[in-house]
Amino acid sequence: MANGAAPFLTSKLQGFGSTIFAEMTALATATGSINLGQGFPDYDGPQEVLEAAIDAIRSGRNQYPPGSGVPELRAAIAEHQERFWGLRYDPDTEILVTAGATEALAGALLGILETGDEVALLEPMYDSYQACIALAGAITRPVTLRPPTYAFDPDELRAAITPRTRVLLLNTPHNPTGVVLDLEQLRVIADLAIRHDLIVISDEVYEHLTYDGIRHHSIAELPGMRERTLVVSSGGKTFNTTGWKVGWLCGPSELVAAARAAKQFLTYVSSGPFQPAIAVGLRLPDAYFTELAADLQTKRDRLMSGLREAGFEVFGPAGTYFVTVDIRPLAPDGDGYAFCRSLPERCGVVGIPNVVFYDRARHHEGRHLVRFAFCKRLESIDEAVTRLKALS
Repeated sequence: MANGAAPFLTSKLQGFGSTIFAEMTALATATGSINLGQGFPDYDGPQEVLEAAIDAIRSGRNQYPPGSGVPELRAAIAEHQERFWGLRYDPDTEILVTAGATEALAGALLGILETGDEVALLEPMYDSYQACIALAGAITRPVTLRPPTYAFDPDELRAAITPRTRVLLLNTPHNPTGVVLDLEQLRVIADLAIRHDLIVISDEVYEHLTYDGIRHHSIAELPGMRERTLVVSSGGKTFNTTGWKVGWLCGPSELVAAARAAKQFLTYVSSGPFQPAIAVGLRLPDAYFTELAADLQTKRDRLMSGLREAGFEVFGPAGTYFVTVDIRPLAPDGDGYAFCRSLPERCGVVGIPNVVFYDRARHHEGRHLVRFAFCKRLESIDEAVTRLKALS
């Protein structure tokens, strides 16, 4: 096989390999390190949600659920979207339950894109975006967000849109930067989507994880956008149940049907007894969602302070549960990948090199940046900071 290509792997996926999360989590396990890399909490979610899953298992809800998701979850998603964002969706035709938000994104991209279509999006980006776009035979057109503000340049976004652009893929609150797009920024994106007749896929999995009084807004709230937008979310981040893989998408029935056509040949269905449990979570009182964000804000501030004390340049997030740092004060060569690979052996901490979140042709943009997760117990954060301070 020429040029180091992986034998038997489709050309569409050459260069992707195993995910950085699998690699770094394996390193964490092998070295007994504190895993601040992969974005999962080291504590459980609300007891009401856990008990609802146990009840569903014990009551025999362990077979295939309906293809679109169990009715009570679809109803709860519809209630949630109206309650928090003022968006109304028909639970029977405009909501699809998926195996996590990752499958919702895959179903939408595979169901909508034609070979040669282009997708405009912001980078750094969640790593599945590039792979799913490639599987669809489409082309990624990234617009780079740069520290310290990570603000997007409207002119760069306009230039990324061509006559072949079909989809604008949005992520807010944004992983890994923590940026939360405000209404002014969303209006710029919405105007472009309407002017160029683009479909918008909006990844909003961190919708409840915003800080400092900043509020998330869905682009589907804006005039003319609900009818062209698929909103993607999940219960994993909101209820600390990332392993349950319960996600969903909401949008006009024609777009949902396109995503469903692809999704049914991926997992078909998943997470049967966990779906009614997530429905219970979505109906929790407002206080739960407020306290969730307040708790994570405390953890964010604790980790950011410790990372600064350890010598990193820190870029504070307004949302998600990730902090990005510039490693060059501690690693002058700025090789984030090498830094993260060596970190478990050096001090027993795992992070994620941000270089993997950039378009493969533009890796240099994120070479010196590393992401750490703060969705951990305070004692885990404090111990990780103590270990990182030993580097300087």
